[in-house]
Amino acid sequence: MTVKRFEELKIWQQAKELANLVYDFTNNPGFSKDRILTDQARRAAVSIMANIAEGFERGSNKEFIQFCLLPKGPAASCAAT
Repeated sequence: MTVKRFEELKIWQQAKELANLVYDFTNNPGFSKDRILTDQARRAAVSIMANIAEGFERGSNKEFIQFCLLPKGPAASCAAT
């Protein structure tokens, strides 16, 4: 099977689920009081989806792999907070 759109990728679908979970979690009153942490967590989650999509659209396996590795930075910085 040839994937024609990034939305078909299992990894992108899982990143979307993660982003939805992050948004749900950060809507909790105890968490949402910290606006900076809430914003950082949300940006990191969306960044994962965006990097996968951008890497896919680049058209080469090498660039796709590179863009799939990029989300490790935002995810790690959010986890360290």
